[in-house]
This record gives sequence, structure tokens and C-alpha cells, in this order.
Amino acid sequence: MDARQIPPYPDKLRTEVQGTIEAPDGIMKITKIHCHYHIQVPEGKKTQAERVLPVFEKKCPVAQTLKGCVELIHDWTIEEYKE
Repeated sequence: MDARQIPPYPDKLRTEVQGTIEAPDGIMKITKIHCHYHIQVPEGKKTQAERVLPVFEKKCPVAQTLKGCVELIHDWTIEEYKE
């Protein structure tokens, strides 16, 4: 987001995360993590933000660490605000 001059701080990004715990082999483990991002962007920047989000997972260190171990689901709500 910073590369597109869209500040994610101090209160422009909020995330709700929900995990799914299952026991496929008799041992409980987290199998899915669903992340829903609430993003506020300056008016006129929504299209730029939408282009960033589909490649987010490739640049996220946590997602790259968990890749192949846990199914990650990302979605988002984007709202524009006037500066």
C-alpha cells in the first residue's frame, strides 16, 4: 500500500481473523485461517488498492511461512474517505 501512496496507518487498516481447527488425523490443528481486511483509502485510490491486494500473499512473510501447511483465505472491504 505504501508503494501506491496509500497509508495503512494509524487507523486505516483493521483485520478480522478466524481460524478453523480440525482433527483430520486425530490430532487437532489449525487447517484454515480466514483474514478479512477493512481498508480505508483516500478518495480516488480504491482502484490502486484493489490491484495490490491480489498479490498481497506473495509479499506477506506470515503467509509465506504458513503456505502449504494452512489454507489461507483473504478478502477485503475497501472504503474511500476524503482527505
